[in-house]
Amino acid sequence: MVVMDIILCIILLITAARHTRTTGSEVHNTTVQHRMRLAASRNTIQRYTFRNGVRPVTPTRNISQLLDNLLADYDRILRPQFGGAPTIVEIDVEVRSMGQISEMDMTYSMDCYFRQTWVDTRLAFSDMEKTFTLSVSMLDRLWKPDTYIHNGKRSHLHVITTPNKFIRLYQTGRILYSSRLTIHATCPMNLVDFPMDTQRCPLKLGSFGYTTSDVIYRWNTHRQIVIAADMKLSQFDLIAAPSGSENTSRDKHEYSTLLASFYLQRRMGNFLIQVYGPCMLLVVLSWVSFWLNREATADRISLGVMTVLTMTFLGLDARVDLPRVSYSTALDLFVWISFVFIFATIIEFAFVHYFTKYGSGEEYFPGLSSDDEEDTSVSRGLDGEVTNGDDERKIDKDEGSTGREQEASQSTSDMSLEFPLPAP
Repeated sequence: MVVMDIILCIILLITAARHTRTTGSEVHNTTVQHRMRLAASRNTIQRYTFRNGVRPVTPTRNISQLLDNLLADYDRILRPQFGGAPTIVEIDVEVRSMGQISEMDMTYSMDCYFRQTWVDTRLAFSDMEKTFTLSVSMLDRLWKPDTYIHNGKRSHLHVITTPNKFIRLYQTGRILYSSRLTIHATCPMNLVDFPMDTQRCPLKLGSFGYTTSDVIYRWNTHRQIVIAADMKLSQFDLIAAPSGSENTSRDKHEYSTLLASFYLQRRMGNFLIQVYGPCMLLVVLSWVSFWLNREATADRISLGVMTVLTMTFLGLDARVDLPRVSYSTALDLFVWISFVFIFATIIEFAFVHYFTKYGSGEEYFPGLSSDDEEDTSVSRGLDGEVTNGDDERKIDKDEGSTGREQEASQSTSDMSLEFPLPAP
């Protein structure tokens, strides 16, 4: 039995030794094959070329090394295709919101995403991702169009929390440069129809220094002016935003220019509440004097003066936010018509008072001399009754009639004495 156990242990040891040698040889073979592949990949050098065939570079998945290779001989001062065809710059604007639209300054403001696209063949590449976003610091190393706003006043770039802009590079060398801007621009307004007017606020873009032989601006074919779906204005409705292009002359040179127009229709609700409604109520209030007694002079005058002064205040307050233009607006015309209606009620009372007092015979003692007028005093009450001087005049008249009757009876008696009647 002991001999059998020894033989079994020897057999197991021999089997384990053979298995260990087989596994080690397989691992060794695998390692050798892997090293051979690495050597082959190192010996095989693939070349990375620009699409325009400028120079070859060693391919790499490292974006930083790729950009360094692309910008090795890059001159950011020269535009793409310098000396050849002009560079085409495509622009589109997405309006996120519109701020204050001031009639006093004739300006408007808007918050937008301003996007510019152009092709720079010096930055074309292959065998990589189709597109990737670059750091903002790369903008200082690339050529950019000198786009500016012709009618801009106080435009600025948002920088909280970081500068709100980015740049994206495509395989073909196309560059997308997007930034978030707040634009304050001039908006010439015609206020003849104010507040029932529609204003056209322009946006004019172009190159500051490049002529049409160097840079040409075009609107993006897929979108030009995009208005955010949730954008709302307090006093206006944006009804249209057409776009176009033209060439402008400056210093005997032609410059490519893009035009966009924002048509803003004013809302009437605020003016109906603050101007039109109160003016109409004041006109109706002035008509109350027609139902007052014509003898109530103080009441009619006070009501007329009060409505005239209130109408004047409303007219002046309506023009506080308007520039001092040399023409009348539709609001001014309405206020003046209301003022004329109110003023006419006072003139009507003056005519009625004059013609009912003097034109209908209610004169103060017609036919009396100046001496008689000095001796008599007249005072009229609200009911039109005559007192004092008229009472004295009536007494004198009664005394005169009594005296004449006494004289007539005395003359009759005298005649009867001179001519006695015959006896029966």
